[in-house]
Amino acid sequence: MKPAEIAKGVYEVGAIDWNIRDFHGYSTHRGTSYNAYLVVDEKIALIDAVKKEFADQLLENISKIVDPKKIDYVISNHTEMDHSGGLPRVMHRVGEGKPLYVSNMGLKNHPRHFSQSWNYQGVKSGDTLSLGKRTLKFLETRMLHWPDSMFTYLEEEKILFSSDAFGQHYAGQEKFDDVVGDAIMPHAKKYFANILMLYSPLILKLVNQVTELGLQIDMICPDHGIIWRKDPGKIINAYVEWAKGEKVEKKAVIVYDTMWHSTEQMAEAIAAGVYDAGAIAKPMKLREWDRSDVMTEVMDAAAVLVGSPTLNNGLFPTVSDFLTYMKGLKPHKKIASAFGSYGWSGESVKLVRDELEAMKLDIIDPGVKIQYVPDRSGLEECEALGKRIGEAIVRQF
Repeated sequence: MKPAEIAKGVYEVGAIDWNIRDFHGYSTHRGTSYNAYLVVDEKIALIDAVKKEFADQLLENISKIVDPKKIDYVISNHTEMDHSGGLPRVMHRVGEGKPLYVSNMGLKNHPRHFSQSWNYQGVKSGDTLSLGKRTLKFLETRMLHWPDSMFTYLEEEKILFSSDAFGQHYAGQEKFDDVVGDAIMPHAKKYFANILMLYSPLILKLVNQVTELGLQIDMICPDHGIIWRKDPGKIINAYVEWAKGEKVEKKAVIVYDTMWHSTEQMAEAIAAGVYDAGAIAKPMKLREWDRSDVMTEVMDAAAVLVGSPTLNNGLFPTVSDFLTYMKGLKPHKKIASAFGSYGWSGESVKLVRDELEAMKLDIIDPGVKIQYVPDRSGLEECEALGKRIGEAIVRQF
């Protein structure tokens, strides 16, 4: 991918990863990109590197604009290796002694990833770096989504280099929101649901902080996906909405797995009950849906029901995996219940319910468990559960 001038003297010089399909457990059906940015002024700054495997492509892109040796400053907004893995190659070409700017937390994290004795310069919120006619300002964003995360803001152009915030795992030659259009929003939603939902309170705090600082933002340049140049307020408003968790759909996500189709039959009967009550039902079998896609649906659902057969006195492995994953992301303001089938011991429904309670979800029904294959009365019981959940959802709207 060729470098692109996104503002006068400001270039996107990163790389596209067309073929990645799994990003540490997150399904990337459309690949991803590792964005990096070059600001050319009296001094030249490189903002973020790329994943190690794409370092040569980054350097090639930079070389089409300037000799990498002419770069005066390198800025690392985030230590995670998809944005810093290329630094050894970059610093070798730029010059090992050139200043490498990181947050104060980055001063601790970076040396734990790299053995090189680089010229680290720690910065805190409000610190600035003059490039000549332009000024970079730094804003610490701890735990969005690593302790060392920070934003870099180009004051004169009102461009926010936002690291992992406002990004999407999306590979495409389209670089801007006005080129892709609304088709990018599902990717942004999935990114938030699986990476940033856990940090929702901090996101709301950060938005307030940016407002208080009076930062005008004309463009947002994340480290993954497209650049928001037409309407950066659109993604900011979406983050606020998602972080608050108040705008939900009239929807129940029915998450399950099954051994001999009994739990599957239960899930489908529950879905019928939800629909009959006037709500949307979305059954999702865990061996057919990646857990990150399931969580994207759960994020804006009013209810989540989780079903598991009992296996070896416990949960089916994919269900256990999903519950651990969902618990870590801390969804809130959800109606919840459990269901499942069993042969002789029947622990799964209680185990699921215990996990849902630990997440502090609203358990409005103890759930349903059925031995072996559900008969007509058992399926009717499942439909009744779905109807109760559906009615509770409808009452919210």
